[in-house]
Amino acid sequence: MAKEYHHDVEKIVDAIGGKENIASATHCVTRLRFALKDDGKVDKKALENIDIVKGSFSANGQYQVVIGQGTVDKVYQEMVEQTGICTASKEETKAAAEKNLNPLQRAIKALADIFIPILPAIVTAGLLLGINNILTGPGIFFDNKSVVDVYAQWKDFAGIINLIANTAFTFLPALIGWSAVRQFGGNPLLGIVLGLVLVHPELLNAWGYADAKAKGEIPYWNLFGFHVDKIGYQGQVLPILFASYVLAKLEIFLNKRVADSIKLLVVAPIALLVTGFLAFIVIGPVTFAIGNGVTSLFTGLFDTVPVIGGLIYGALYAPLVITGMHHTFLAVDFQLIGSIGGTFLWPIVALSNIAQGSSTLAMLFASRDEKVKGLSLSSAVSAYLGITEPAMFGVNIPHRFPFFSAMIGSAIAAIFITLNKVMAPSIGVGGLPAIFSIVPEKWAPFAIGMVIAIVVPFALTFFMAKFRKNKTS
Repeated sequence: MAKEYHHDVEKIVDAIGGKENIASATHCVTRLRFALKDDGKVDKKALENIDIVKGSFSANGQYQVVIGQGTVDKVYQEMVEQTGICTASKEETKAAAEKNLNPLQRAIKALADIFIPILPAIVTAGLLLGINNILTGPGIFFDNKSVVDVYAQWKDFAGIINLIANTAFTFLPALIGWSAVRQFGGNPLLGIVLGLVLVHPELLNAWGYADAKAKGEIPYWNLFGFHVDKIGYQGQVLPILFASYVLAKLEIFLNKRVADSIKLLVVAPIALLVTGFLAFIVIGPVTFAIGNGVTSLFTGLFDTVPVIGGLIYGALYAPLVITGMHHTFLAVDFQLIGSIGGTFLWPIVALSNIAQGSSTLAMLFASRDEKVKGLSLSSAVSAYLGITEPAMFGVNIPHRFPFFSAMIGSAIAAIFITLNKVMAPSIGVGGLPAIFSIVPEKWAPFAIGMVIAIVVPFALTFFMAKFRKNKTS
């Protein structure tokens, strides 16, 4: 039970500056999350000397203590009982921590808070697309033929899987609309409706826009002589993000000024109608062009100088995780998937996770510290399955050289898969299982990239650890 962690919790509370320094506290799957009154009171060295603590760091205005899956629940319960603090939701702790953020950090946090809640649907879609790829990809099990070519009875089965998997991306604006409007303070149900409006079947599908434009066949509405393109925004991120902000703020504005007796008849209809018109007349066309520009920027970089693109993103993704800025690239991934049918950035993320796990695994064999050895195995397994925080903050960053070894291995692996134009049709599980979310024809180069991400960080970490031992002995 939680009582077995009584003394450890006492030490944790003392190390973070005492219960008086805790403004709010919650926990996630692996970490205690504190909104502290003064981060300067934290004794990081004492904190990380506690047996159950696998690492600690400050991000997004919160001080986070890595405990581990399962154990963190019991530790949190014991801490609540000891300190008398009220249990808090993640949202409440995030709100308490916001006062510690600068404007850039708040913007990054807002993006994270919008995209993270919809990730389960996207990751599920990625895994299902992986199953569909196995069934429909030619040359995987048979020469130049797919499973459904050889066994026709599986064709409709694969078709249903593909339909279920593609739904999250077909109606991505609805998912983002729900999450964004909720984040901006409006009614999330209106966000869903707004997202569905932008992908209504009556509109020209966004994926057919280029052909329709080339043929001069783009449909339009005639608003008293003003032509408004009648196009949808399937797979697009920016149009629904900006429209959701306008919808939420307009709803809040009206709620403050409209009498309660007629709110139901006035607020939602006016907010949705005005935002809908603005979305098709102004917001959509402008942000659609910006989104295409972002797509062109990244595809241009990775097509023109793939070595540089792979090197930079492969090396810097892990440091971005420390700052929390990696969440901003979720929007880019979604934009790429919607615009070109896949992302070449996410496969690099998967390799970065594997590289961090490999460096951690090397410490299992290279370190003489029993705590580090015990932490390394579980953290490496976690990283190989896509959760890198225990590995990064518990082992690699405190020892520094494993972290840099992982960055080097990730960069080399990223260069290799970028040169081979590896693509994922969706975001999946960011570790070893990631290969099933890669398009089948690129499994071989991605598998080689995985080997690089395993071998290089492991070897560098192991030999650097041995060199440091020899140097100090």
